[in-house]
Amino acid sequence: MIRKLRRIPKAVKKFYEKEFYHQPGTLPGTIIIDENAEAPNIILFDYNQNNFIRKQIENPEECTTYLDQESVSWVDVQGLGNQDIIQRLGKVFDLHPLVLEDVVNMGERPKIEDYEDQLLIIAQMVVPMEKTFGFHSEQVSFVLGKHYLLTVQEEPEYDCFEGVRLRIDRSKGIIRKQGADYLAYALLDAIIDGFFPVLELYGERLEELEEEVILNPTRKTLQQIYQIRRELLQLRRTIWPQRNAVNSLIRDNSELIGAEVQIYLRDCYDHAVQVMDMVENYRELASGLMEVYLSSVSNKMNEIMKLLTVVSSIFIPLTFVAGIYGMNFNPEKSPYNMPELNWYWGYPICLAGMAAIALGLLFFFWRRGWLQNSVTIKQDWQ
Repeated sequence: MIRKLRRIPKAVKKFYEKEFYHQPGTLPGTIIIDENAEAPNIILFDYNQNNFIRKQIENPEECTTYLDQESVSWVDVQGLGNQDIIQRLGKVFDLHPLVLEDVVNMGERPKIEDYEDQLLIIAQMVVPMEKTFGFHSEQVSFVLGKHYLLTVQEEPEYDCFEGVRLRIDRSKGIIRKQGADYLAYALLDAIIDGFFPVLELYGERLEELEEEVILNPTRKTLQQIYQIRRELLQLRRTIWPQRNAVNSLIRDNSELIGAEVQIYLRDCYDHAVQVMDMVENYRELASGLMEVYLSSVSNKMNEIMKLLTVVSSIFIPLTFVAGIYGMNFNPEKSPYNMPELNWYWGYPICLAGMAAIALGLLFFFWRRGWLQNSVTIKQDWQ
């Protein structure tokens, strides 16, 4: 059953995420297909310690032959743009309708669900975008069986599984000697390790913003700090439930997860905790930068006001003197009416007195230490 797609875009610069939701009253198991989604690209990896097969799958029913063998079969589905293929995959793997709904409908929270002979794992993968700065986030779904693993990705363009594929192809490490549960661990570990390059980009950018905030903060600086805070918040919302999901794999003792793989999952859990710590540290640093920015702008404004006050304090007595001598009372009518108007050196003496007042005030401000910061802030703004 297909219903109209409803999408809520989250506008964050250089960051793309899609959230989907059902209309109220929609039947459980309803599948939502994005009209703009790319057609599924299905790749089969079937391997054991001695043999390896990589095959492009055109019809989902081709997977049936490999699922009944003792070898490990990894069916990697990239793209969700064909409803018929998705439903046929559900029949081939005997997926519960709710499992198929969670796999296809993007925006699910990372989680673990046990369906007796199958284990559903929902994870969020992030890929750094170094050229434009930021990251791309998408959902990756795992359906783990006894001898097979089905993975479903939203878009084929972004992927962090190439290292695992090379290890299978070249038989590096112990992956070809292990079962499907180890393969699921390897892919989960690749997803969580993919957070570190993203956080490295944010760490470098925060260092640049820290220097910018101290030396020359602008309104653009504040906008960039706010943007980074929002993107770090999104990373936190992604890694927090993912850490809990890995913890559930360790503690629930599922029959599909062997005791040896649980030991490896502990290391995966440690990486998730480390990612969380880095995200929290960067969020605190971003918040601190915002406070430093506001404090720096406030201090700069105070220094500007201080400089203007000094200038005004110098010109106030000069204006007073000029105002008095600008009244021009006739000295012939009274000896008290500005006798200085008849002095031969009256004008130079008045100017010299005004200059002495200005210099005296500057000397007084300098001795008090009021001019040093004012001159510095003036030079910064120039």
